[in-house]
Amino acid sequence: MESLENREKKTYEVSDIQEILGVSRTQAYKYIKDVYKAQSPFKIIKVGNVYRIPKKPFDRWLNGD
Repeated sequence: MESLENREKKTYEVSDIQEILGVSRTQAYKYIKDVYKAQSPFKIIKVGNVYRIPKKPFDRWLNGD
């Protein structure tokens, strides 16, 4: 069985989205909250107050696929 440390993450955190898009923390959270409400152009998972963004759908959106 593969250990958790060696397993590649399948989701981004808001801080990852902030870095990828080159925006402020406030802008990243506002955008993620808007996308979460619409569940478009990609899906977002919310557990409690924590948002997780699945990598594959986000990357497809970012790359225009």
